[in-house]
Amino acid sequence: MTATAPRRSGGRAARRDARAAPLADTLRPVRPGLDGGLYHPLTEAQMHRIHAAALDALEQIGLADAPPSGVEYMTRAGATLGTDGRLRFPRALIEDTVARANRAITLHGRDPRHDLSLSGNRVHYGTAGAAVHLVDAATGEYRESTVQDLHDAARIADTLDNIHFVQRPMVCRDIPDNREMDLNTLYACCAGTTKHVGVSFTEPEFVADALEMLHLIAGGEAAWRARPFVSNSNCFVVPPMKFATESCRVMEEVIRGGMPVLLLSAGQAGATAPAPIAGAIVQAVAECLAGLVYVNAVKPGHPAIFGTWPFVSDLRTGAMSGGSGEQALLSAGCAQMHKFYGLPGGAVGGIADSKLPDMQAGWEQATSNVMAGLSGLNMVYEAAGMHASLLGFCHESLILGDDLIGQALRCVRGIEVDEDTLSLEVIREACIGGPGHYLGAGQTLARMQTDYLYPACANRASPKEWVEQGQPDLVATATARKDRVLATRAPARFAADVDAAIRARFAIHLGA
Repeated sequence: MTATAPRRSGGRAARRDARAAPLADTLRPVRPGLDGGLYHPLTEAQMHRIHAAALDALEQIGLADAPPSGVEYMTRAGATLGTDGRLRFPRALIEDTVARANRAITLHGRDPRHDLSLSGNRVHYGTAGAAVHLVDAATGEYRESTVQDLHDAARIADTLDNIHFVQRPMVCRDIPDNREMDLNTLYACCAGTTKHVGVSFTEPEFVADALEMLHLIAGGEAAWRARPFVSNSNCFVVPPMKFATESCRVMEEVIRGGMPVLLLSAGQAGATAPAPIAGAIVQAVAECLAGLVYVNAVKPGHPAIFGTWPFVSDLRTGAMSGGSGEQALLSAGCAQMHKFYGLPGGAVGGIADSKLPDMQAGWEQATSNVMAGLSGLNMVYEAAGMHASLLGFCHESLILGDDLIGQALRCVRGIEVDEDTLSLEVIREACIGGPGHYLGAGQTLARMQTDYLYPACANRASPKEWVEQGQPDLVATATARKDRVLATRAPARFAADVDAAIRARFAIHLGA
Protein backbone atom coordinates (compact mmCIF):
# COMPACT_ATOMS: atom_id res chain seq x y z
CA MET A 1 0.00 0.00 0.00
CA THR A 2 2.75 2.46 0.92
CA ALA A 3 4.60 1.89 -2.33
CA THR A 4 1.60 2.47 -4.55
CA ALA A 5 -0.01 5.42 -2.75
CA PRO A 6 2.33 8.13 -4.13
CA ARG A 7 1.92 6.80 -7.65
CA ARG A 8 -1.89 6.86 -7.40
CA SER A 9 -1.90 10.33 -5.86
CA GLY A 10 0.51 11.69 -8.46
CA GLY A 11 -1.57 10.20 -11.25
CA ARG A 12 -4.72 11.80 -9.87
CA ALA A 13 -3.06 15.21 -9.67
CA ALA A 14 -1.72 14.87 -13.20
CA ARG A 15 -5.17 13.95 -14.44
CA ARG A 16 -6.65 17.00 -12.72
CA ASP A 17 -4.01 19.19 -14.38
CA ALA A 18 -4.68 17.60 -17.75
CA ARG A 19 -8.43 18.25 -17.43
CA ALA A 20 -7.80 21.90 -16.57
CA ALA A 21 -5.63 22.55 -19.63
CA PRO A 22 -7.68 23.73 -22.64
CA LEU A 23 -7.42 21.60 -25.76
CA ALA A 24 -7.08 22.81 -29.31
CA ASP A 25 -10.31 22.23 -31.24
CA THR A 26 -8.65 19.56 -33.40
CA LEU A 27 -7.72 17.54 -30.29
CA ARG A 28 -11.11 17.64 -28.55
CA PRO A 29 -12.79 14.24 -28.17
CA VAL A 30 -15.84 15.57 -30.04
CA ARG A 31 -16.25 18.55 -32.36
CA PRO A 32 -18.40 19.77 -35.25
CA GLY A 33 -18.12 17.87 -38.50
CA LEU A 34 -17.02 14.46 -37.19
CA ASP A 35 -17.38 11.77 -39.84
CA GLY A 36 -20.38 9.47 -39.39
CA GLY A 37 -21.80 7.05 -41.90
CA LEU A 38 -21.09 3.78 -40.09
CA TYR A 39 -24.79 2.91 -39.76
CA HIS A 40 -26.66 1.84 -42.91
CA PRO A 41 -30.33 0.89 -42.46
CA LEU A 42 -30.71 0.70 -46.26
CA THR A 43 -28.80 -1.62 -48.56
CA GLU A 44 -27.38 -0.39 -51.87
CA ALA A 45 -30.17 -2.20 -53.73
CA GLN A 46 -32.83 -0.61 -51.52
CA MET A 47 -31.46 2.89 -52.16
CA HIS A 48 -31.59 2.28 -55.91
CA ARG A 49 -35.22 1.16 -55.59
CA ILE A 50 -36.11 4.29 -53.58
CA HIS A 51 -34.36 6.44 -56.20
CA ALA A 52 -36.21 4.75 -59.04
CA ALA A 53 -39.56 5.15 -57.27
CA ALA A 54 -38.86 8.85 -56.64
CA LEU A 55 -38.04 9.36 -60.34
CA ASP A 56 -41.27 7.58 -61.30
CA ALA A 57 -43.24 9.81 -58.92
CA LEU A 58 -41.71 12.96 -60.42
CA GLU A 59 -42.17 11.83 -64.01
CA GLN A 60 -45.67 10.37 -63.67
CA ILE A 61 -47.31 12.28 -60.80
CA GLY A 62 -45.38 15.53 -60.53
CA LEU A 63 -46.12 18.46 -58.23
CA ALA A 64 -49.01 20.92 -58.27
CA ASP A 65 -49.42 24.59 -57.30
CA ALA A 66 -46.10 26.10 -58.38
CA PRO A 67 -46.29 29.91 -58.65
CA PRO A 68 -46.20 31.31 -62.20
CA SER A 69 -42.56 32.37 -61.73
CA GLY A 70 -41.68 28.83 -60.62
CA VAL A 71 -43.47 27.31 -63.59
CA GLU A 72 -41.44 29.58 -65.87
CA TYR A 73 -38.13 28.70 -64.19
CA MET A 74 -38.73 24.95 -64.13
CA THR A 75 -40.26 24.54 -67.60
CA ARG A 76 -37.34 26.52 -69.00
CA ALA A 77 -35.06 23.98 -67.28
CA GLY A 78 -36.94 21.03 -68.81
CA ALA A 79 -39.99 20.28 -66.65
CA THR A 80 -43.36 19.95 -68.39
CA LEU A 81 -46.66 21.53 -67.32
CA GLY A 82 -49.64 19.23 -67.78
CA THR A 83 -53.21 20.22 -68.53
CA ASP A 84 -53.96 19.26 -64.91
CA GLY A 85 -51.64 22.02 -63.72
CA ARG A 86 -48.99 19.62 -62.38
CA LEU A 87 -45.31 20.02 -63.21
CA ARG A 88 -43.61 16.78 -64.19
CA PHE A 89 -39.88 16.16 -64.25
CA PRO A 90 -38.15 13.90 -66.79
CA ARG A 91 -35.49 11.56 -65.45
CA ALA A 92 -32.78 13.26 -67.47
CA LEU A 93 -33.62 16.64 -65.89
CA ILE A 94 -33.30 15.20 -62.38
CA GLU A 95 -30.04 13.44 -63.16
CA ASP A 96 -28.53 16.53 -64.79
CA THR A 97 -29.62 18.71 -61.86
CA VAL A 98 -28.08 16.39 -59.28
CA ALA A 99 -24.85 16.30 -61.29
CA ARG A 100 -24.65 20.12 -61.41
CA ALA A 101 -25.84 20.87 -57.86
CA ASN A 102 -23.57 22.29 -55.17
CA ARG A 103 -22.09 19.24 -53.46
CA ALA A 104 -20.15 20.92 -50.66
CA ILE A 105 -21.59 23.86 -48.73
CA THR A 106 -20.10 26.06 -46.04
CA LEU A 107 -22.66 27.48 -43.65
CA HIS A 108 -20.92 30.50 -42.20
CA GLY A 109 -21.12 31.75 -38.67
CA ARG A 110 -20.78 35.43 -37.85
CA ASP A 111 -17.65 34.23 -36.12
CA PRO A 112 -15.59 32.19 -38.61
CA ARG A 113 -14.68 29.63 -35.95
CA HIS A 114 -18.32 28.47 -36.13
CA ASP A 115 -18.27 27.81 -39.90
CA LEU A 116 -19.82 24.43 -40.79
CA SER A 117 -18.56 22.36 -43.71
CA LEU A 118 -21.38 20.27 -45.19
CA SER A 119 -20.15 17.40 -47.33
CA GLY A 120 -19.70 13.65 -47.15
CA ASN A 121 -20.65 12.24 -43.74
CA ARG A 122 -19.72 15.30 -41.67
CA VAL A 123 -22.19 15.58 -38.77
CA HIS A 124 -23.53 18.75 -37.10
CA TYR A 125 -26.25 19.14 -34.48
CA GLY A 126 -28.43 22.14 -33.78
CA THR A 127 -31.83 23.52 -32.88
CA ALA A 128 -34.86 24.03 -35.13
CA GLY A 129 -38.62 23.90 -35.06
CA ALA A 130 -41.50 26.25 -34.51
CA ALA A 131 -42.61 25.54 -30.96
CA VAL A 132 -45.40 27.83 -29.78
CA HIS A 133 -44.80 27.21 -26.09
CA LEU A 134 -41.95 27.55 -23.62
CA VAL A 135 -41.77 24.71 -21.11
CA ASP A 136 -41.17 25.71 -17.50
CA ALA A 137 -39.04 22.81 -16.26
CA ALA A 138 -39.71 23.62 -12.60
CA THR A 139 -43.52 23.78 -12.74
CA GLY A 140 -44.25 21.74 -15.84
CA GLU A 141 -46.35 24.58 -17.21
CA TYR A 142 -46.54 25.49 -20.91
CA ARG A 143 -46.95 29.16 -21.84
CA GLU A 144 -46.80 30.99 -25.16
CA SER A 145 -43.21 31.61 -26.27
CA THR A 146 -41.91 35.18 -26.66
CA VAL A 147 -39.13 36.98 -28.50
CA GLN A 148 -37.20 37.14 -25.21
CA ASP A 149 -37.48 33.35 -24.86
CA LEU A 150 -36.12 32.96 -28.38
CA HIS A 151 -33.24 35.35 -27.71
CA ASP A 152 -32.45 33.49 -24.48
CA ALA A 153 -32.39 30.17 -26.35
CA ALA A 154 -29.89 31.60 -28.82
CA ARG A 155 -27.79 33.00 -25.96
CA ILE A 156 -27.71 29.62 -24.24
CA ALA A 157 -26.93 27.75 -27.47
CA ASP A 158 -24.04 30.13 -28.09
CA THR A 159 -22.33 28.74 -24.96
CA LEU A 160 -22.89 25.04 -25.73
CA ASP A 161 -20.05 23.21 -27.46
CA ASN A 162 -22.21 20.52 -29.05
CA ILE A 163 -24.90 22.81 -30.45
CA HIS A 164 -23.31 23.80 -33.75
CA PHE A 165 -26.01 26.02 -35.25
CA VAL A 166 -29.19 27.82 -34.16
CA GLN A 167 -32.22 27.48 -36.35
CA ARG A 168 -35.16 29.30 -34.77
CA PRO A 169 -36.72 26.82 -32.30
CA MET A 170 -39.68 28.97 -31.13
CA VAL A 171 -42.27 31.34 -32.55
CA CYS A 172 -42.50 34.85 -31.11
CA ARG A 173 -46.13 34.60 -30.04
CA ASP A 174 -46.02 38.04 -28.43
CA ILE A 175 -45.58 39.77 -31.82
CA PRO A 176 -48.85 39.46 -33.81
CA ASP A 177 -47.68 41.32 -36.93
CA ASN A 178 -46.01 38.78 -39.25
CA ARG A 179 -43.49 41.23 -40.70
CA GLU A 180 -42.37 42.39 -37.26
CA MET A 181 -42.32 38.78 -36.02
CA ASP A 182 -40.03 37.67 -38.87
CA LEU A 183 -37.64 40.60 -38.43
CA ASN A 184 -37.54 40.27 -34.65
CA THR A 185 -36.94 36.53 -34.97
CA LEU A 186 -33.93 37.31 -37.15
CA TYR A 187 -32.69 39.99 -34.75
CA ALA A 188 -33.21 37.87 -31.61
CA CYS A 189 -31.28 34.91 -33.02
CA CYS A 190 -28.39 36.92 -34.47
CA ALA A 191 -28.09 39.04 -31.32
CA GLY A 192 -27.90 35.86 -29.25
CA THR A 193 -25.28 33.81 -31.11
CA THR A 194 -22.41 34.11 -33.56
CA LYS A 195 -23.10 30.57 -34.79
CA HIS A 196 -24.93 29.98 -38.07
CA VAL A 197 -28.61 30.96 -37.84
CA GLY A 198 -31.62 29.59 -39.71
CA VAL A 199 -34.91 31.49 -40.06
CA SER A 200 -38.03 31.49 -42.21
CA PHE A 201 -40.12 34.28 -43.73
CA THR A 202 -43.89 34.44 -43.85
CA GLU A 203 -44.17 36.45 -47.07
CA PRO A 204 -41.76 37.19 -49.93
CA GLU A 205 -42.16 40.94 -49.38
CA PHE A 206 -40.43 40.61 -45.98
CA VAL A 207 -37.18 39.27 -47.44
CA ALA A 208 -35.88 42.66 -48.62
CA ASP A 209 -36.21 44.07 -45.08
CA ALA A 210 -34.44 41.03 -43.64
CA LEU A 211 -31.57 41.41 -46.11
CA GLU A 212 -31.28 45.09 -45.24
CA MET A 213 -30.91 44.15 -41.57
CA LEU A 214 -28.34 41.49 -42.43
CA HIS A 215 -26.33 43.96 -44.50
CA LEU A 216 -26.24 46.29 -41.48
CA ILE A 217 -25.07 43.45 -39.21
CA ALA A 218 -22.47 42.20 -41.72
CA GLY A 219 -21.07 45.64 -42.56
CA GLY A 220 -22.49 45.94 -46.06
CA GLU A 221 -24.00 43.84 -48.83
CA ALA A 222 -20.63 42.69 -50.16
CA ALA A 223 -19.58 41.44 -46.72
CA TRP A 224 -22.91 39.62 -46.35
CA ARG A 225 -22.65 37.94 -49.74
CA ALA A 226 -19.08 36.86 -49.01
CA ARG A 227 -20.11 35.19 -45.74
CA PRO A 228 -23.89 34.69 -45.46
CA PHE A 229 -24.33 33.66 -41.81
CA VAL A 230 -28.12 33.11 -42.02
CA SER A 231 -29.95 30.50 -44.11
CA ASN A 232 -33.61 30.27 -45.04
CA SER A 233 -35.54 27.30 -43.72
CA ASN A 234 -38.04 26.97 -46.54
CA CYS A 235 -41.10 24.70 -46.48
CA PHE A 236 -41.36 24.88 -50.26
CA VAL A 237 -43.79 21.96 -50.47
CA VAL A 238 -47.12 21.09 -48.88
CA PRO A 239 -47.02 17.28 -48.84
CA PRO A 240 -48.16 15.29 -50.63
CA MET A 241 -46.54 16.55 -53.84
CA LYS A 242 -47.67 20.17 -53.97
CA PHE A 243 -45.57 23.32 -54.02
CA ALA A 244 -46.22 25.88 -51.27
CA THR A 245 -46.83 28.92 -53.45
CA GLU A 246 -45.85 31.71 -51.03
CA SER A 247 -42.83 29.82 -49.68
CA CYS A 248 -41.61 29.26 -53.24
CA ARG A 249 -41.78 33.00 -53.86
CA VAL A 250 -39.80 33.54 -50.64
CA MET A 251 -37.23 31.04 -51.91
CA GLU A 252 -36.77 32.96 -55.14
CA GLU A 253 -36.16 36.17 -53.17
CA VAL A 254 -33.60 34.69 -50.75
CA ILE A 255 -31.70 33.06 -53.62
CA ARG A 256 -31.42 36.46 -55.30
CA GLY A 257 -30.24 37.87 -51.96
CA GLY A 258 -27.41 35.33 -51.60
CA MET A 259 -28.94 33.36 -48.71
CA PRO A 260 -28.47 29.55 -48.55
CA VAL A 261 -31.69 27.53 -48.66
CA LEU A 262 -32.85 24.55 -46.66
CA LEU A 263 -35.30 22.68 -48.92
CA LEU A 264 -37.65 21.36 -46.27
CA SER A 265 -40.10 18.56 -47.05
CA ALA A 266 -41.99 17.67 -43.88
CA GLY A 267 -44.63 15.08 -44.66
CA GLN A 268 -46.05 12.99 -41.82
CA ALA A 269 -46.04 9.24 -42.41
CA GLY A 270 -49.58 7.91 -42.32
CA ALA A 271 -51.11 11.37 -42.79
CA THR A 272 -49.45 13.52 -45.47
CA ALA A 273 -46.90 10.88 -46.50
CA PRO A 274 -47.23 7.11 -47.00
CA ALA A 275 -47.29 5.08 -43.78
CA PRO A 276 -44.40 2.71 -44.66
CA ILE A 277 -41.00 4.17 -43.82
CA ALA A 278 -39.72 3.45 -47.34
CA GLY A 279 -42.72 5.21 -48.90
CA ALA A 280 -42.26 8.28 -46.71
CA ILE A 281 -38.63 8.43 -47.83
CA VAL A 282 -39.65 8.08 -51.50
CA GLN A 283 -42.04 11.03 -51.26
CA ALA A 284 -39.58 13.24 -49.34
CA VAL A 285 -36.80 12.47 -51.81
CA ALA A 286 -39.07 13.17 -54.79
CA GLU A 287 -40.21 16.50 -53.34
CA CYS A 288 -36.66 17.59 -52.52
CA LEU A 289 -35.41 16.60 -55.97
CA ALA A 290 -38.11 18.83 -57.45
CA GLY A 291 -36.95 21.59 -55.10
CA LEU A 292 -33.39 21.10 -56.24
CA VAL A 293 -34.48 21.58 -59.85
CA TYR A 294 -36.26 24.77 -58.77
CA VAL A 295 -33.24 26.23 -56.94
CA ASN A 296 -30.81 25.44 -59.74
CA ALA A 297 -33.21 26.83 -62.34
CA VAL A 298 -33.22 30.15 -60.46
CA LYS A 299 -29.45 30.13 -59.87
CA PRO A 300 -27.27 27.17 -60.88
CA GLY A 301 -25.12 25.90 -58.02
CA HIS A 302 -26.83 27.97 -55.32
CA PRO A 303 -26.19 26.42 -51.88
CA ALA A 304 -29.18 24.24 -51.01
CA ILE A 305 -29.54 21.66 -48.25
CA PHE A 306 -31.49 18.53 -49.21
CA GLY A 307 -33.92 18.72 -46.31
CA THR A 308 -35.89 15.48 -46.24
CA TRP A 309 -37.78 15.94 -42.96
CA PRO A 310 -40.54 13.32 -42.95
CA PHE A 311 -42.14 12.81 -39.55
CA VAL A 312 -43.88 9.80 -38.05
CA SER A 313 -47.47 9.38 -36.88
CA ASP A 314 -48.73 7.30 -34.01
CA LEU A 315 -51.22 5.45 -36.19
CA ARG A 316 -53.54 4.79 -33.25
CA THR A 317 -54.35 8.51 -33.04
CA GLY A 318 -52.78 10.23 -36.06
CA ALA A 319 -50.71 12.41 -33.72
CA MET A 320 -47.07 13.06 -34.48
CA SER A 321 -44.54 10.77 -32.81
CA GLY A 322 -41.16 12.46 -33.19
CA GLY A 323 -39.56 10.47 -30.38
CA SER A 324 -40.26 7.05 -31.86
CA GLY A 325 -37.85 4.43 -33.13
CA GLU A 326 -39.56 4.74 -36.50
CA GLN A 327 -38.60 8.43 -36.60
CA ALA A 328 -34.99 7.53 -35.87
CA LEU A 329 -35.00 5.00 -38.73
CA LEU A 330 -36.69 7.47 -41.07
CA SER A 331 -34.06 10.17 -40.53
CA ALA A 332 -31.21 7.66 -40.82
CA GLY A 333 -32.64 6.35 -44.10
CA CYS A 334 -32.94 9.89 -45.41
CA ALA A 335 -29.30 10.52 -44.51
CA GLN A 336 -28.31 7.54 -46.63
CA MET A 337 -30.24 8.92 -49.59
CA HIS A 338 -28.39 12.24 -49.24
CA LYS A 339 -25.14 10.31 -49.60
CA PHE A 340 -26.60 8.32 -52.51
CA TYR A 341 -26.89 11.62 -54.38
CA GLY A 342 -23.72 13.10 -52.91
CA LEU A 343 -25.66 16.14 -51.66
CA PRO A 344 -25.47 18.06 -48.36
CA GLY A 345 -28.56 17.10 -46.40
CA GLY A 346 -30.50 17.53 -43.20
CA ALA A 347 -33.26 15.77 -41.29
CA VAL A 348 -34.71 15.69 -37.80
CA GLY A 349 -33.33 14.14 -34.65
CA GLY A 350 -33.71 14.66 -30.93
CA ILE A 351 -37.44 15.35 -30.79
CA ALA A 352 -39.16 14.22 -27.61
CA ASP A 353 -42.84 13.36 -27.39
CA SER A 354 -42.40 13.66 -23.63
CA LYS A 355 -43.69 16.93 -22.23
CA LEU A 356 -40.80 17.48 -19.82
CA PRO A 357 -37.04 16.72 -19.60
CA ASP A 358 -37.55 13.31 -17.98
CA MET A 359 -36.49 9.72 -18.62
CA GLN A 360 -38.84 9.36 -21.60
CA ALA A 361 -37.34 12.48 -23.17
CA GLY A 362 -33.87 11.05 -22.57
CA TRP A 363 -34.42 7.82 -24.46
CA GLU A 364 -36.37 9.50 -27.24
CA GLN A 365 -33.76 12.20 -27.82
CA ALA A 366 -30.81 9.84 -27.50
CA THR A 367 -32.09 7.19 -29.90
CA SER A 368 -32.67 9.49 -32.85
CA ASN A 369 -29.62 11.71 -32.22
CA VAL A 370 -27.27 8.72 -32.06
CA MET A 371 -28.75 7.07 -35.13
CA ALA A 372 -28.73 10.32 -37.11
CA GLY A 373 -25.08 10.88 -36.27
CA LEU A 374 -24.04 7.31 -37.01
CA SER A 375 -25.79 7.54 -40.38
CA GLY A 376 -23.66 10.57 -41.29
CA LEU A 377 -26.46 13.14 -41.42
CA ASN A 378 -24.85 16.51 -42.21
CA MET A 379 -27.40 18.62 -40.31
CA VAL A 380 -29.35 17.12 -37.41
CA TYR A 381 -32.15 19.61 -36.79
CA GLU A 382 -34.33 19.89 -33.66
CA ALA A 383 -31.62 17.95 -31.84
CA ALA A 384 -32.11 19.56 -28.42
CA GLY A 385 -34.79 21.29 -26.39
CA MET A 386 -37.90 20.08 -28.27
CA HIS A 387 -40.80 18.54 -26.37
CA ALA A 388 -44.44 17.53 -26.92
CA SER A 389 -43.73 16.59 -30.56
CA LEU A 390 -42.45 20.10 -31.38
CA LEU A 391 -45.13 22.03 -29.49
CA GLY A 392 -42.87 23.01 -26.58
CA PHE A 393 -39.27 24.15 -26.17
CA CYS A 394 -37.35 24.00 -22.89
CA HIS A 395 -34.19 25.98 -22.07
CA GLU A 396 -33.08 23.39 -19.50
CA SER A 397 -33.59 20.62 -22.01
CA LEU A 398 -31.40 22.51 -24.48
CA ILE A 399 -28.60 22.50 -21.90
CA LEU A 400 -29.08 18.83 -21.03
CA GLY A 401 -29.22 18.07 -24.75
CA ASP A 402 -25.70 19.44 -25.09
CA ASP A 403 -24.47 16.65 -22.79
CA LEU A 404 -26.54 14.07 -24.66
CA ILE A 405 -25.31 15.19 -28.07
CA GLY A 406 -21.74 15.10 -26.81
CA GLN A 407 -22.17 11.41 -26.08
CA ALA A 408 -23.81 10.90 -29.48
CA LEU A 409 -20.83 12.58 -31.15
CA ARG A 410 -18.47 10.33 -29.24
CA CYS A 411 -20.32 7.37 -30.75
CA VAL A 412 -20.04 9.00 -34.17
CA ARG A 413 -16.27 9.36 -33.77
CA GLY A 414 -15.97 5.63 -33.28
CA ILE A 415 -12.88 3.59 -32.37
CA GLU A 416 -9.43 4.45 -33.69
CA VAL A 417 -7.14 1.46 -34.19
CA ASP A 418 -3.41 2.15 -34.62
CA GLU A 419 -0.13 1.15 -32.97
CA ASP A 420 -0.63 3.48 -30.04
CA THR A 421 -4.28 2.61 -29.35
CA LEU A 422 -3.60 -1.15 -29.54
CA SER A 423 -1.46 -0.48 -26.44
CA LEU A 424 0.72 -3.61 -26.47
CA GLU A 425 3.78 -1.90 -25.01
CA VAL A 426 1.69 -0.12 -22.38
CA ILE A 427 0.18 -3.47 -21.36
CA ARG A 428 3.70 -4.94 -21.17
CA GLU A 429 4.98 -2.13 -18.94
CA ALA A 430 2.00 -2.36 -16.58
CA CYS A 431 2.12 -6.13 -16.24
CA ILE A 432 5.84 -6.94 -16.17
CA GLY A 433 7.51 -5.17 -13.27
CA GLY A 434 5.01 -2.37 -13.40
CA PRO A 435 2.24 -1.19 -11.06
CA GLY A 436 -0.40 -3.54 -12.46
CA HIS A 437 -2.68 -0.69 -13.48
CA TYR A 438 -2.75 2.21 -15.97
CA LEU A 439 -3.84 5.10 -13.75
CA GLY A 440 -0.56 6.98 -13.92
CA ALA A 441 0.58 5.80 -17.33
CA GLY A 442 1.68 8.40 -19.81
CA GLN A 443 -0.76 7.05 -22.36
CA THR A 444 -3.65 7.42 -19.89
CA LEU A 445 -2.74 11.03 -19.17
CA ALA A 446 -2.31 11.79 -22.85
CA ARG A 447 -5.60 10.20 -23.84
CA MET A 448 -7.90 11.27 -21.03
CA GLN A 449 -8.81 14.55 -22.67
CA THR A 450 -8.51 13.68 -26.36
CA ASP A 451 -10.36 10.33 -26.23
CA TYR A 452 -12.81 10.72 -23.35
CA LEU A 453 -15.72 13.13 -23.01
CA TYR A 454 -16.88 14.34 -19.60
CA PRO A 455 -20.46 15.58 -19.13
CA ALA A 456 -21.12 19.09 -17.87
CA CYS A 457 -24.44 18.33 -16.14
CA ALA A 458 -24.70 14.56 -15.74
CA ASN A 459 -23.59 13.25 -12.35
CA ARG A 460 -21.10 10.36 -12.22
CA ALA A 461 -20.43 10.50 -8.48
CA SER A 462 -20.83 7.44 -6.26
CA PRO A 463 -24.08 7.30 -4.23
CA LYS A 464 -22.13 8.37 -1.13
CA GLU A 465 -20.52 11.34 -2.91
CA TRP A 466 -23.86 12.25 -4.48
CA VAL A 467 -25.47 12.45 -1.03
CA GLU A 468 -22.55 14.56 0.22
CA GLN A 469 -23.10 16.89 -2.75
CA GLY A 470 -26.69 17.45 -1.65
CA GLN A 471 -28.25 14.96 -4.10
CA PRO A 472 -28.16 17.37 -7.02
CA ASP A 473 -31.07 17.11 -9.44
CA LEU A 474 -30.26 17.09 -13.17
CA VAL A 475 -32.86 19.68 -14.15
CA ALA A 476 -31.92 21.94 -11.24
CA THR A 477 -28.28 21.74 -12.36
CA ALA A 478 -29.34 22.81 -15.85
CA THR A 479 -31.45 25.64 -14.43
CA ALA A 480 -28.48 26.95 -12.46
CA ARG A 481 -26.36 26.92 -15.61
CA LYS A 482 -29.13 28.68 -17.55
CA ASP A 483 -29.32 31.38 -14.90
CA ARG A 484 -25.57 31.95 -15.06
CA VAL A 485 -25.67 32.37 -18.84
CA LEU A 486 -28.66 34.70 -18.82
CA ALA A 487 -27.26 36.85 -16.01
CA THR A 488 -24.80 38.45 -18.43
CA ARG A 489 -25.32 40.36 -21.67
CA ALA A 490 -24.99 38.22 -24.79
CA PRO A 491 -21.47 38.50 -26.27
CA ALA A 492 -23.10 38.22 -29.72
CA ARG A 493 -24.90 41.56 -29.32
CA PHE A 494 -24.15 44.09 -32.03
CA ALA A 495 -21.91 47.15 -31.75
CA ALA A 496 -23.79 50.17 -30.43
CA ASP A 497 -23.82 52.05 -33.74
CA VAL A 498 -25.03 48.98 -35.65
CA ASP A 499 -27.75 48.31 -33.11
CA ALA A 500 -28.86 51.95 -33.23
CA ALA A 501 -29.07 51.81 -37.03
CA ILE A 502 -31.17 48.64 -36.90
CA ARG A 503 -33.51 50.10 -34.28
CA ALA A 504 -33.90 53.30 -36.26
CA ARG A 505 -35.03 51.30 -39.27
CA PHE A 506 -37.06 48.46 -37.71
CA ALA A 507 -39.44 48.00 -34.74
CA ILE A 508 -37.24 45.87 -32.49
CA HIS A 509 -39.06 44.46 -29.46
CA LEU A 510 -36.04 43.32 -27.45
CA GLY A 511 -34.57 45.87 -25.05
CA ALA A 512 -31.26 47.42 -26.04
